[in-house]
Amino acid sequence: MSKTELLYEGKAKKIWKTEDKEFLISEFKDDLTAFNGEKKSSEEGKGALNNQISSALFKLLNEKGIPTHFVKMLDENNMLHKSCDVIKIEVIVRNIATGSLSKNLGIENGKVLPFTLVEFDYKNDELGDPKINDQHALILGLVQHQDELDKIRRVARQINEILKPYFFERGLKLVDFKLEFGKDKDGNIILIDELSPDNCRFWDVESGESLDKDRFRQGQGGLKLAYEQVLNRILNK
Repeated sequence: MSKTELLYEGKAKKIWKTEDKEFLISEFKDDLTAFNGEKKSSEEGKGALNNQISSALFKLLNEKGIPTHFVKMLDENNMLHKSCDVIKIEVIVRNIATGSLSKNLGIENGKVLPFTLVEFDYKNDELGDPKINDQHALILGLVQHQDELDKIRRVARQINEILKPYFFERGLKLVDFKLEFGKDKDGNIILIDELSPDNCRFWDVESGESLDKDRFRQGQGGLKLAYEQVLNRILNK
């Protein structure tokens, strides 16, 4: 399977068409962005790390019965996956308060939440990916009916129930993470996009050190080393 035509280029990936219309290739980029694109940079090797981490996690979720778009990792930077109609909702799953949740609601940074919080953002760069509720999603036509939102929320919690203990066993707290979903050719809602330190927050269980894109957001440095730690803990457990 090879690339035939560039379909879309986003902040972190290029999406390519292939000879088969049912499959696409995601090329993971080394670009870094934060704060809705206001802060930009790049880190050599970051894309390859995200592809390897995402591939491993998609394999895990497939084995646990969570349907995803993942087919296989083609090489360090490229992933083959199913073509899907993207649902323009970013699903934020939170176990511990930090970032915008602490800033906007005054919840103490690092506070373990009494239950897993699932939020929806409207996937729209021009509007800055605003928070939305179920009624907004229905009014905007992002889904066809409430049952689809209920399923997305339920699957997001199931993914959290798989990944949270998985990472804890590897010395990492899964603080929060972003998910995206799409519909396959049969209309089934499946997990798409990526699962990596670009869209997950990981804190070391012992030190509390951040091992994700917050290192870039906060100007801490050492981003590639942090991503390598995450991959090594996945591969070597």
